[in-house]
Amino acid sequence: MMRLRCSVFAVWILALASTPLWGDNYIVHLAITIAMYSTLAISWNFIGGFAGYPSFATSAFFGLGCYVGALTQRAGLPVSAAWLCATAGVGIFAGLFGLIILRLRGHYFAIASFGLVEVLRLVISSSDSLTGGGDGLNVPLFHGGPDFVARIFLAVMVGIMVIAFAVSILVDRSRLGFGLRCIEQNEDAADMVGIDTTRYKIVAFVLSAMFCGTVGGAYASWTGYIDPTDAFDAIMTIKTPVMCMLGGVGTVLGPVAGSASFLLLEEFFWSHFLAYNRAILGAVIVIIIFFLPGGLLGIADGKGPRASFRRSLGRWLKGGPVAVP
Repeated sequence: MMRLRCSVFAVWILALASTPLWGDNYIVHLAITIAMYSTLAISWNFIGGFAGYPSFATSAFFGLGCYVGALTQRAGLPVSAAWLCATAGVGIFAGLFGLIILRLRGHYFAIASFGLVEVLRLVISSSDSLTGGGDGLNVPLFHGGPDFVARIFLAVMVGIMVIAFAVSILVDRSRLGFGLRCIEQNEDAADMVGIDTTRYKIVAFVLSAMFCGTVGGAYASWTGYIDPTDAFDAIMTIKTPVMCMLGGVGTVLGPVAGSASFLLLEEFFWSHFLAYNRAILGAVIVIIIFFLPGGLLGIADGKGPRASFRRSLGRWLKGGPVAVP
């Protein structure tokens, strides 16, 4: 099964990477966006899928990566070095912050992680002398024209996604992945049998942050301009777990499938139902998640709509949770 899913992922990578050969600038831009969000979803899956901690800090790490990458690039560092600084800086920040926030569980952890987004946005907005405040920050642009720049950043975003996917496979098959799944099932029991739950959670939290920082640094270089509202977008931090739920939480390929499905549905409804695209997209996703609690990959695992609906209905009649991936 893993070989099949890796083959599907390889075909999807080829499809995204080849868009400049058969698509226009709009298609290439969509491919870059899909690769970027796929990486964010894979990153969220480390802490939200494997460990079961409902993190809403994705846009906090993404925005921090944007500003670290932009500031180091403006200071004269090469682009690749700026992205590495964004990755390392966000990872260190997540490790220090994780020592505090990972003592919380459930909705307390979710609220605290979401609050981090607003705190960082306010701090960045108030630091006029360093970050430009609400006016934003210009980043040195790439030379070569829009078509060349689009191809460069398509390769960059796809490359980051491939690395994140490879790390996800390694985590899934390692002792770390086993420990995280034990934490997701029953953290107290995992702690009792000798699993260092604190260390495992911090590692997962740092992994989830580092790739967000990398993508943020690359995004700042791609757009050439960032501001606090765009970098710390609360909608992004909601979209990411929804994408994982749509594809299959806690699976290796689920975040990629969910991201692609979500963004393609979003583009379709935006182009055909402009006035009601958000409402229609939300309704469709809620219906899909309700009938397929295991996500789209649940179909391949024999968790089709009818069986999933019967299980969900049975849980509801017994007073339990309706949809448990």
